[in-house]
Amino acid sequence: MDVIPVIDVRHGVAVAAVRGQRADYRPLATPLAQGCDPVAVARGYAALFTFPILYVADLDGIEGHGRDAGLAARLAAALPKARLWIDDGTPPGAAARRIAEEEHATPVIGTESLHGPEDIAALRALPGDAYVLSLDFRNDSFVGPAIVLDEPQHWPDSIIVMTLARVGSGEGPDIAAIAAIVTRAGSRRIYAAGGVRDRADIVKLHAAGASGVLVATALHRGTLKAGDLEEIAGL
Repeated sequence: MDVIPVIDVRHGVAVAAVRGQRADYRPLATPLAQGCDPVAVARGYAALFTFPILYVADLDGIEGHGRDAGLAARLAAALPKARLWIDDGTPPGAAARRIAEEEHATPVIGTESLHGPEDIAALRALPGDAYVLSLDFRNDSFVGPAIVLDEPQHWPDSIIVMTLARVGSGEGPDIAAIAAIVTRAGSRRIYAAGGVRDRADIVKLHAAGASGVLVATALHRGTLKAGDLEEIAGL
């Protein structure tokens, strides 16, 4: 079972995500790092546990204000042993070039960033093992072109189920939603994002068929500790 720590970045600083309400995000305060520099937060994660993957959301890029082109390289230099998953709003048509150029990063394409049939066609042309698809949900509604959700035969090898309303909420993950996607996904790996509070939540998600989880708040609050991470890695 993979545990993937998350860093949300806006205007060059790490921010605390709450329920997907991005206008309300504030600079992150965490015992894992001094300040809210994304590289410092990444190193704080690395000191806690050897995570194989780090997920980064470049909110400026996702919202169309211009991605931080150097962010992935800075984080890769700080964590050379971790694979980076980067969601920065890169459209599918441009993702193929980034896949070829950035060996240290795997692009995450969120359905909230997809627009029109050209994006759908470009998405389907990408190799299934070269990117991660984030199925984005807000308030129980799918965000993005319905055809992407309706045709799992076109999904890539790895899928994030992003329940935005539960991010940082302390309400727990949407187990039923994850199980439903797992049922449709075949052999693909499903990663749950949003609401994970502790080891018990992760055990439930594993039982529901998830291959991994994305977490942030539980790590910063200390409800998910190094010993828990060691045990979860063996699931």
